[in-house]
Amino acid sequence: MILDSIELYHDAVPLKRPFVTAFGSTKVVEALLVKLTCGDFVGWGESSPLAAPAYSPEYAAGAFRVARDFLVPLLKGRDITSGEELQRLLKPVKGNFFAKGGLDMAWHDLQSRMDGIPLWKHFGGTREKIVCGLDFGIRESISELIQELGQAIDAGYPCIKLKFGPPSGMKMLAAVRKEFPDFPFFIDCNSAYTLQDLDMFKELDRFHLMMIEQPLGSDDLVDHAVLQKQISTPICLDECLTSSEKARQAAELGSGKIFNLKPGRMGGFTPSLETLEIAARHGISCWVGGMMESSIGRARMIALASRPEVDMPSDITPPLKKYQFDFVRDSVDYAPCPWFVESMESGGGNQPEPELFQPAVVESFRWDLKA
Repeated sequence: MILDSIELYHDAVPLKRPFVTAFGSTKVVEALLVKLTCGDFVGWGESSPLAAPAYSPEYAAGAFRVARDFLVPLLKGRDITSGEELQRLLKPVKGNFFAKGGLDMAWHDLQSRMDGIPLWKHFGGTREKIVCGLDFGIRESISELIQELGQAIDAGYPCIKLKFGPPSGMKMLAAVRKEFPDFPFFIDCNSAYTLQDLDMFKELDRFHLMMIEQPLGSDDLVDHAVLQKQISTPICLDECLTSSEKARQAAELGSGKIFNLKPGRMGGFTPSLETLEIAARHGISCWVGGMMESSIGRARMIALASRPEVDMPSDITPPLKKYQFDFVRDSVDYAPCPWFVESMESGGGNQPEPELFQPAVVESFRWDLKA
């Protein structure tokens, strides 16, 4: 396809309550949204690196500017025949995976519409429903957390992620495990620790967690391999998986036993699909994680989670559970149970409605590529 136009939007949506992790508190979610047009067809992608360079070196305003000033000009007049071709065209710009990811995700959405098939089938998905867990940010009150966990468990969620960080992480986890001794919990450290904390990680083995997500540095693979050899709890890699090449290296080093796939962080759906194949070859389990996207991004992640290699519950929470408002009225179907999500025969096809979307726009840009 040769694109007619590219539209970029930097948006900001307030949360109902701050989401607290080891790297800070998030009150407003900022993201890059990309709209690609080819003839009568339109595709959307959402990439959410958040407002500040804390989770990763990227942030929403920067991703918008990189896409506008450096990536979009590379696509003018180009016949983009595949996701791999798109990635090749964007390769002169180093890194900036979230910025590239917005374009890549929109391209796949557009291509599936032009082919007349749902996005999940475009990805080679094999299931029409996916299973989702739930995540909880760091709470000031452990008693409040335990009460909310009890409600989530009673609702039937199959597993729950707990944000974990100094100084109160161990105290929190001990209290939770005492109250719920057998429930499948796991923790997310958001790269807050080092190998100097080895004794703590060995102690965590006694809590029989599903996994420990990103315990060490956000760009590290070597120390994770050292840690995994010394603890029995599986390590899940998140922040450090920024490309399919990093995924291959992690698999060969033994840096972890589980991959958290976030298409924005990895540069889009193209490297995410490559990573699923790498994981399958090495016997690594996978799940699809979220960056608090709106229904635009979430619907497309549901499509990716329909792949057979995604063998663990994913993190795709209904946006209105966290957002003060969303961009669409007919959102993804989270029925019949709160942990089952339809892949949607329509292809994960949610598109923003202007009257709902415009209040969130911080800045926008349109480039007519055929002008």
